[in-house]
Amino acid sequence: MLSDLVSRTKGISYHSCIAQVFFYIFFAVVECFLLSLMAIDRYVAICRPLHYHAIMNLELCVRLAAATWFSGGLYSLMYSVVTSHLIFCRSHVVNHFFCDVPQLLLISCSDPSVNMILIFIAVVLVCIWNFAVILGSYAHIISTILKIVSKQDRKKTFGTCSSHLMVVSLYYGALISIYFRPLSSFSQPNIWMASLIYTTGTPILNPMIYSLRNDEVKGALRRMLQK
Repeated sequence: MLSDLVSRTKGISYHSCIAQVFFYIFFAVVECFLLSLMAIDRYVAICRPLHYHAIMNLELCVRLAAATWFSGGLYSLMYSVVTSHLIFCRSHVVNHFFCDVPQLLLISCSDPSVNMILIFIAVVLVCIWNFAVILGSYAHIISTILKIVSKQDRKKTFGTCSSHLMVVSLYYGALISIYFRPLSSFSQPNIWMASLIYTTGTPILNPMIYSLRNDEVKGALRRMLQK
C-alpha cells in the first residue's frame, strides 16, 4: 500500500495482489480471535481471580495462540486459492488502494458463489461468534463489577478492561461499517476513507492504547523524555 501511494504507475502484479489478499485476510481473522481470547482472559481475571493462574497457564495460552494463527492461516489460504481461480475479463483496474476482496469480485466475470460462501462462513464463524464471546465475557465482567462495594475498586477493575474495549469498538465498528453492506456499494469512493481508517488507523492506535496502560512502558517513555 505504501509503495503504491508513492508510485506513479499505481500498479501491482497478479501474484502480489493474491499475496496481499492472503495476508490481509490472515491478520484480520487472527485479530478477531485474539480480541475474543483477550476478553476471556479478562473474564477469568475478574470473575475467577483465585483460579486465574491455574486456568490461564502457559500451556493453554500457547495452544490458544497456535490455534488462532492456524485458523487464520487455513482460512486465508483457502480464500486466496479460490480467489486465484477468478477470471478478470471486465477490467484490470482495482478501484481501491489495495487488493480488497469486494473490489476483486466486482471486476471478475467468474461465478463468485464459492467466494460468497467462504465470506458467509467467515462472517458467522469468525466475526459473529467472536463478537458474541466478547459480549458474553463482558456481560459477566460487568455483573461482577457491579457487585463490588467500593466505588474506587469498581473504577479500578473496569479500568483494566477499558483499553481492550476501545480496540474492540474501533475494530468491529470499522469492520461492520465497511463489509456489512451490499457488494454494489463498494464501487463508491467514500469506501476508501473508511478502509483507510480500518487498515491504518486502528493498527496505529493499537500499540498506543495497549502500551500506555503498562507501567513499565510509561516509565521507559518518561525516562526517554527526561533525557
